[in-house]
Amino acid sequence: MQTSTERDSHYNHLEQMSVAEILQHINYEDQTVAVSVSKALPQIEKLITVITARMKVGGRLFYIGAGTSGRLGVVDASECPPTFGVPFDLVVGIIAGGDGAIRKAVEFAEDDINQAWKDLSAFNITHKDVVVGIAASGTTPYVIGGLKAANQNKIATGCVVCNSGSPVAAEANYPIEVVTGPEFITGSTRMKAGTAQKLVLNMLTTTVMIQLGRVKGNKMVDMQLSNNKLVDRGTKMVMNATGLDETTAAKMLKKQGSVRKAVDFYNQNKQA
Repeated sequence: MQTSTERDSHYNHLEQMSVAEILQHINYEDQTVAVSVSKALPQIEKLITVITARMKVGGRLFYIGAGTSGRLGVVDASECPPTFGVPFDLVVGIIAGGDGAIRKAVEFAEDDINQAWKDLSAFNITHKDVVVGIAASGTTPYVIGGLKAANQNKIATGCVVCNSGSPVAAEANYPIEVVTGPEFITGSTRMKAGTAQKLVLNMLTTTVMIQLGRVKGNKMVDMQLSNNKLVDRGTKMVMNATGLDETTAAKMLKKQGSVRKAVDFYNQNKQA
């Protein structure tokens, strides 16, 4: 049976369209993605609840995927430490074909049904962890094999797919199915399906980190101060929380190393 992401585009003769027409049609299709994601919110909530519970007892989150899906997992994982100040190995993105596949496609890497578990095993994965397979089609052997092996080892599994009733979803304890339908260019799942996956991954890690106390109010109080923009942002956050002037706030932030620590230090010494 043909998956919905592989069905023919609703549009034809794309090469005959004007630039304006192409943009209008792509934008129209993109507007349907958020609606598709909204229908999967109950599924997303269930997976977030499991990930949060596992992390509270020392577990980690692993993404496995191939191609665009794998790259999206790597991106989401890599952004957690600078955004939330968590260890680099709390959320791990694994792509079929290894890190080299992030920049250049590795032929047939996604077709190896045994490789994902080998890749996961390199991280000494345990029953405390959660494995989430990312696959637009829901048919990627690399992801299916990884989830199957994780299940056999009593590890919680989830997935993010863009078709209903897929083999990947069948292997996941907590499947997330965001049905995005045909792409503007037939089969080009880097478009709507990729956008949907990115939205879901944003939801997963952002909500988990909030649940773990990595956000205060609406601020990234544990963010890494890795560039001048973030130092300026952190300084303003300290100023707003303490009433200190900019120079004093900046010095305190630099000395304490994070917004949270700077504000806590101020409050402790103020009370003293």
